Amino acid sequence: MLNHLLAEFMGTALMIMFGVGVHCDDVLKKTKYEAAGHLFAITTWAFGISVVLFIFGGVCINPAMALTQAILGMIPWSYFIPYSIAEVAGGMVGAMIIYVMYADHFKASDGKVDPIAIRNIFSTNPNLRNLPRNYFVETFATFIFLTGILAIVHTYAAITPVGVGLLVWAVGMGLGGTTGFAMNQARDLGPRLAFQLLPIKNKANNDWQYGLIVPGTSPFVGAILAAAFVRFYLHIY
Repeated sequence: MLNHLLAEFMGTALMIMFGVGVHCDDVLKKTKYEAAGHLFAITTWAFGISVVLFIFGGVCINPAMALTQAILGMIPWSYFIPYSIAEVAGGMVGAMIIYVMYADHFKASDGKVDPIAIRNIFSTNPNLRNLPRNYFVETFATFIFLTGILAIVHTYAAITPVGVGLLVWAVGMGLGGTTGFAMNQARDLGPRLAFQLLPIKNKANNDWQYGLIVPGTSPFVGAILAAAFVRFYLHIY
């Protein structure tokens, strides 16, 4: 159990280091890749998750995936809460490590970059706020994402890291433009908590209302739908 929790913690931390790191590259001043753009960021998220899976194997790195696996009997229910805590903690620590790496660039960006853009390095937020629609988007994107992962693992297990990376790339490009596609409480709430704690000047409001309602709960709804779909329609697991 301890080894599994460490893998979830470290795997999530590494995923967030790639993801928050690339947003730092894009948003902050004086980085080598300033204003590199959306394609650069989504591609890094995709490749980064592939790397995590190559290193740590079949980790969940996502409380929503842990819930789906518990429902399907792939992991014991007793693992669900410890996994979720380890994953959110990993997300927070990974974001803090990236802050240390980019601390000079955060300082150089103070007063020059919109504080909301700084906040959005860490967490997801919609440009057009409509909570019911945002909730639907995150639920549906999570459903597609988790269903896709389970199908890849079942059918093409040997290429899981590459397949999941391609899936992240496709979901991010096709479904991520409205909310930023969290699909994962550890991806959003862990770095959001890090942003709350870090000594960043002139912080924007952390928008906990959105964070707790939309990325905080909708991935679980998507997880339940994904578990039902693969069990009763695809007839796997």
